[in-house]
Amino acid sequence: MTTSPDHVDSREDLAAFVRSLRRSHAENGGSWENADLPSFLDALAAWMDDADGWYRNTGRELPPGGDWAFFARALQAATTYE
Repeated sequence: MTTSPDHVDSREDLAAFVRSLRRSHAENGGSWENADLPSFLDALAAWMDDADGWYRNTGRELPPGGDWAFFARALQAATTYE
C-alpha cells in the first residue's frame, strides 16, 4: 500500500495512493483541513499554483517534467467513470 507521495513511481502507485487517501478520509475525514470536495479541489488548485514555493521551502526541486495532461484527464474522467 502506497501511503506517501514520495513512494509514487508509477501509475499503479498513484492509484494506490489515491485509494489510501480515500481510506484516510473515510477513517479521519473530520480531521482534514479540506474534508469536502469543493474545499479539497480549491486547495489542490492553490497548491498547484504554489508548488514551486512548496518545493523550494522543503529543499526539493520541482520536477521538470510531469504529465499534467494525464493528471487532468484522470480528474476529469473521475467525474463520470464508474
